[in-house]
Amino acid sequence: MAKQSAGILLYRKTTAGLQVFLVHPGGPFFKNKDEGAWSIPKGEYEPDEDPLDAAKREFEEETGKALSGNAIALNPVKQKGGKTVLAWAVAGDIDPSTIKSNTFEIEWPPRSGKKQTFAEIDRGDWFDVEIAKAKINAAQAALIDELSELTGL
Repeated sequence: MAKQSAGILLYRKTTAGLQVFLVHPGGPFFKNKDEGAWSIPKGEYEPDEDPLDAAKREFEEETGKALSGNAIALNPVKQKGGKTVLAWAVAGDIDPSTIKSNTFEIEWPPRSGKKQTFAEIDRGDWFDVEIAKAKINAAQAALIDELSELTGL
């Protein structure tokens, strides 16, 4: 069975237009990657877990911030590797300088026998729609397009 993730596309309306909050994966594999590497805060969930509850949990794990507000279901997207992403749009605000992500441990450098700990998310930021669509994982850009249509921005 293909893996599934659930996530939140946090958005805000500003005088300049619609902005979305994206996160950049931490660790050595994404250190020097930018365009196409960013994502909505998301993560895998168990088959018996409510996907929206999982999306809210993942948002809090990856940003350190609890989420509240109405969640608008967006159409699922399938990423290049086959993973399906279920997402909800939530209006809100977050200060990127205050996010604190959970961590993971891997052997690094490879085959060195040494374990290192990295933040799952090394940073987050607000982007206008066009910049966000360049930064985000290509499949997830459809979520931004759908949000733009829903908000009329």
